[in-house]
Amino acid sequence: MSVFDQQCLEAIDLLLLEDDWEAAHKIVQDINSPVAQLIHAVLHKIEGDEANSRYWYNQSALDVYETYNNYKLELQSIKINLLG
Repeated sequence: MSVFDQQCLEAIDLLLLEDDWEAAHKIVQDINSPVAQLIHAVLHKIEGDEANSRYWYNQSALDVYETYNNYKLELQSIKINLLG
């Protein structure tokens, strides 16, 4: 697992376990990988910024805004995929 994937897992755990949006955002905003961009999209979905969220979904090319209504399920799915 890459360092970037480990950081993405850390960001997911910050959101799921500590509800720390700011810390998670700080991690993923500086990683240029599709998974980080997907997490970034979920963060902006949580925030209610649909346009920004859709932008990051498009950047990641891994999923689309409409796939999940529940951000916790979405983050759990991303985590499972990272842990492979």
